[in-house]
Amino acid sequence: MAWIYLIFASVFEMMGVALINKLHSDRNWQALLYVVSSFTASFLFLAKAMETLPMSTAYAIWTGVGAAGGAILAIVFYGEPKNMYRLLFIFIIISATIGLKLVS
Repeated sequence: MAWIYLIFASVFEMMGVALINKLHSDRNWQALLYVVSSFTASFLFLAKAMETLPMSTAYAIWTGVGAAGGAILAIVFYGEPKNMYRLLFIFIIISATIGLKLVS
């Protein structure tokens, strides 16, 4: 169950990062509420996952998925550049995250 919590924590982390762009463009209280809610849910699920998983594994996976997912969302939805090197390093982050899961 801890891995499920960690997946939810990572998804809310990606949403929070993506919603920061919305906050910068909209500048209203609803956008701020979405960002705060998303990060709050992310931290709560991370804390729940860390009741079982080692902190080093949980935090590394949470940040890795958040960073890779945020970069992918930025490429897909916000038109950020996608080149071979960016995609390669996103792949490396995802591979390392999977590797941590396999050895945990």
